[in-house]
Amino acid sequence: MAQQAESEFTLDTAAELAAAEGGGQAIRGRSPWYLAWRRLRRNYFAFAALGLFIVVVAACMAAPLYANHVAHTGPYDEHILDTVTVNGKKLQVVSQGGVINGKLVASVPIGPQWFNAGGKYVLGADTLGRDIAVRLLYGGRNSLIVGIGSSAICVFVAVVLALLAGYFGGWIDFIITRFFDLFYAFPVLLLGIALGSALAINGFHHFGLNIQSGSLWIPLLVISYVLIPYVGRPLRGQVLSLREKEFIEASVSQGASAFRIMFSELLPNIASSILVFFTLIIANNIVFEAGLSYLGAGVQDPTPSWGKLIAQGQELIVTRPMLALAPGIAIVLTVLSLNVFGDGLRDALDPRAKVRVEH
Repeated sequence: MAQQAESEFTLDTAAELAAAEGGGQAIRGRSPWYLAWRRLRRNYFAFAALGLFIVVVAACMAAPLYANHVAHTGPYDEHILDTVTVNGKKLQVVSQGGVINGKLVASVPIGPQWFNAGGKYVLGADTLGRDIAVRLLYGGRNSLIVGIGSSAICVFVAVVLALLAGYFGGWIDFIITRFFDLFYAFPVLLLGIALGSALAINGFHHFGLNIQSGSLWIPLLVISYVLIPYVGRPLRGQVLSLREKEFIEASVSQGASAFRIMFSELLPNIASSILVFFTLIIANNIVFEAGLSYLGAGVQDPTPSWGKLIAQGQELIVTRPMLALAPGIAIVLTVLSLNVFGDGLRDALDPRAKVRVEH
């Protein structure tokens, strides 16, 4: 009887006994993703940063609504000779320069009106009379498109190359790692400037692709192209480590194909690293795009972007500082929110982090 009772004692019986001793709550297994979510939701700074990023994205996506229903102007509309009514007075959008009182005076655009002009020129105008607030929102859309799009392309290509190099090894690994080393021979910013400047003039018309100069595809592809090894190399190291694990050898012994092992066994085990890389590299690419556009190798006129707006605003930094400050503040808030959330996400996905047991 004792032997029969011992054979009937299972893990379910242990869970029931533990629940009875602990007040009636059964033990439940939790997946690593659920544990990561529990760690992340306790990080209020990370959630606040995510909320700030969502607000920035929502504001930029609502640019057409603001332009059509509040400012009543588009990002490319020029109003050099127009006037605007501010507190019952008509003011020139761009003051007429010339000789005043014997002195040569340059034309100066109108300053920030906040909401004194019925929603028009909230942040002022540029030298061509274009609404800065409207161009700031549209420029944010373009910067976010380039930043997120280039990050997606970069991470996707880097993951594929890392899986191929880490799993197969041999000559495939040799070619891919030499491809990575080729990029390490050049500073990232200088390589981006060289490629962006060359493509900005003539566009890209090879391999069946016809990308015209001035297209957003040029900075998007340039940024994603030059940053591939900086994501692919650490992922390749993780794949090389996982390749020697027992569960991979078990899959090989069961006759699983290389494609299935790479995308069903290896990929899920590096998914947390991919997610963190993707989050952090978006912030990096937004700053990279701003730098290229500031130097004239990124987004081209008249298309607005935050970097291009800073380059245009530096000419009037003394008299109209908001032209450069507004896009600069937008970049700081966006990048800061992404970095804080990315750090919180990295800490949450760390399996060595301790999780307090909730009762």
